[in-house]
Amino acid sequence: MKTSVVIANYNNEKYIEQCINSLKSQTYKDTEIIFFDDNSSDNSLDEIKKFSNVVVIENKKQTNHGSLNQLNAFRKSINQSTGELIFFLDSDDYFHEKKLETIVNYFKNNEETKIAFDLPINVYENYNYLEKGNKNFLKTYWPFIHPTSCITIKKEIVNELFASISSKNFVDVWMDLRICLYAQYILKNFNRVNENLTYYRKTENNVSSKFKKYKKNWWKRRSQAHEYYHSFCKNNDIKFKKNLDYLLTKFICSLV
Repeated sequence: MKTSVVIANYNNEKYIEQCINSLKSQTYKDTEIIFFDDNSSDNSLDEIKKFSNVVVIENKKQTNHGSLNQLNAFRKSINQSTGELIFFLDSDDYFHEKKLETIVNYFKNNEETKIAFDLPINVYENYNYLEKGNKNFLKTYWPFIHPTSCITIKKEIVNELFASISSKNFVDVWMDLRICLYAQYILKNFNRVNENLTYYRKTENNVSSKFKKYKKNWWKRRSQAHEYYHSFCKNNDIKFKKNLDYLLTKFICSLV
């Protein structure tokens, strides 16, 4: 089974070597690497071109919204891919050496699976933390949100997946939540590989750092996630009922 790793990059020059080396050292070898550079202003392109056998896509036009740029990067990368399985990877993250092998075996042993999620190893400046993937105390509409780099899909569902998740009206709702909802409510099969196989970097510069838990921006993004879910339900004839999380989020956002 051939695999494709599609990488979205914007100004992550200092992480590229570790990212690519983690793919070159995989125990599973039947793979291709497609690197999408989204008009970086640093030396990302010089860095990636040091590596052989990497397809590089240079994008020169982007929006002002990182979430939409990420969707565009991955879709265009997948269009050039030839693998049966697609592994998403943000360029500041990297894979455990057995990730490809483990996920490929999971798909082979579960032929009906279209999307699979593994668990992250959260990488902080001075330590790593193995994420267990537990949900928050609130009963939400969505499961634990696996980071984008923890998501693998079969290429056969790419067109229907992106048709479902590519709304441009919710710019603070990133691809990971969109795909999790798609798996939960459209495929109705949320497949988790309960192993920590993806190193998910937590820095002061990445997107998640702008949304400190329970701070103003965090609640506002959560409100937009609820709005996205409401629209998602409407578009897919799914019954929507306001729950406590929805009501609490809207109430807090009205105060901040």
